[in-house]
Amino acid sequence: MAILHTNFLSQALGRQVTFTAIIPTYSVEDAFKQKEDVYAPKKFKTLWLLHGFSGDEHDYLYYTNVALYAQKHQIAVIMPPACNQGYSDDPDGSKHFSFITKEMLEVARFLFPLSDQREDNFIGGLSMGALGAMKISLAYPHYFSKVLLMSGCAMEVSGQSHSVKWFGPHAHAYGGRIMGNELRYKETLEDAYYMMKQNKENNQPLPEFFMTIGSLDYLLERCRYAKEKFESLDYPLRYEEIEGYGHNWDFWELKLKEAFETFLTK
Repeated sequence: MAILHTNFLSQALGRQVTFTAIIPTYSVEDAFKQKEDVYAPKKFKTLWLLHGFSGDEHDYLYYTNVALYAQKHQIAVIMPPACNQGYSDDPDGSKHFSFITKEMLEVARFLFPLSDQREDNFIGGLSMGALGAMKISLAYPHYFSKVLLMSGCAMEVSGQSHSVKWFGPHAHAYGGRIMGNELRYKETLEDAYYMMKQNKENNQPLPEFFMTIGSLDYLLERCRYAKEKFESLDYPLRYEEIEGYGHNWDFWELKLKEAFETFLTK
């Protein structure tokens, strides 16, 4: 497989940004099969894979075998940065929601042979990345056919700030919040539960969701709430709680592998 770290000037973020792409290429398996048409023109199915809070566009390469799964199943994987912003647009700053839903899709498809067909495009993520994948897929259900939500989901827009205090009480430690819960997002494209209802009322195509979370995860109740909302509106949903797992890479590696084998390729 080809693993590329690509840098470009982002209009939505106002700076140079780097994203990571995995593009399937000639492999040892191809050599054994004596395949000669590996580089014939084609458009790859694509997984847009979003990282979690405090992570970056390299996380999945460091902590999972995503590159092996992409090569085996012939699915390109695009991993963009989010900079702790909850995949939300800041009216006075970076537009991470617009970055993913417009600019990132356009740039990646300009640079790489990626399909733009709905049935060939999937989006997923873990924790904050699951939040982003859920609200993006509900805002643009005609973009993605399948959605992978690992250990997370969107928040109801309540106006209550979701503060993060994981890095200690010191004055020099990070102090901030995950954007997207402010009242300015109410009943907009970034309001996932509002868009969930709108899609049903307007007969929009509904993506298929796979939501998975460990029984020890601190976001378990939020995911149960999302499950109830999905089911009340009859969305296609596979939901599971895996006993004994928390909010960690052991779980995400396990479920990412499973998603490639039983969800994205079926």
